[in-house]
Amino acid sequence: MNGVDYNEWNPEKDKLIVRQYSADLLEGKRECKYDLLRQFGLENVDVNLPVIGMVSRFAAQKGFDLIAEVADDLAQLPAVFTILGSGEKEYQDLFIKLNRLYPEKFAVKVAYDNAVAHKIEAGSDMFLMPSRYEPSGLNQMYSLKYGTVPIVRATGGLDDSIENWNAQTGKGTGFKFGGYSGATLLSTIHEALKAFKDKENWKKLMLNGMKKDFSWTTAAREYVKVYERLVSPKPNWPTEKVLEFNRA
Repeated sequence: MNGVDYNEWNPEKDKLIVRQYSADLLEGKRECKYDLLRQFGLENVDVNLPVIGMVSRFAAQKGFDLIAEVADDLAQLPAVFTILGSGEKEYQDLFIKLNRLYPEKFAVKVAYDNAVAHKIEAGSDMFLMPSRYEPSGLNQMYSLKYGTVPIVRATGGLDDSIENWNAQTGKGTGFKFGGYSGATLLSTIHEALKAFKDKENWKKLMLNGMKKDFSWTTAAREYVKVYERLVSPKPNWPTEKVLEFNRA
């Protein structure tokens, strides 16, 4: 997987959010939520509603066909979506339409905007990535650091980096679904919204994610292991070949 630059993507250091916060001092996250809602003109929305963020290229690969499939159902959920991105016209038009039909449910900015991306990571309660495929992914790792619980499809790096939440054991960092369908996506969001109501457990879930280390330091060690395996002497090499390898 990729690594994360925690000098840039870290709520303790982030200069693009209204207030910095940490796992030990989470109060600033609520202020970031207020700020995010203001940024999208949602000042009148109940701040106790969960905010589900998305920052992405608008493309079928990213699972936006699933969003289209269940869009009207998503609009009925007790949640607000803040969406930033650009890409295929079909999906840009979809989100513009949803914003027009449900202005207090779907807040959309069709653009690339790094500052707003940081605000979404910091101010959202959950982060949605329903990708068809995702070799590594970065936003789910950003989200963990910001205490923003990922909802992802279990594919590629999303599957590798997110552990499904188990309320009984208190283990896990997010919510995953396997089947590529709108119904499965919707069911998983329902599961996350139900978990959100248990504030004590939700805080534990947030902190589980914030403790994870997906820095480049950690990622680089994994790359080194791969390279070491590639250059290690083969077990069936003759002794003289091994000696020759070691001298090299």
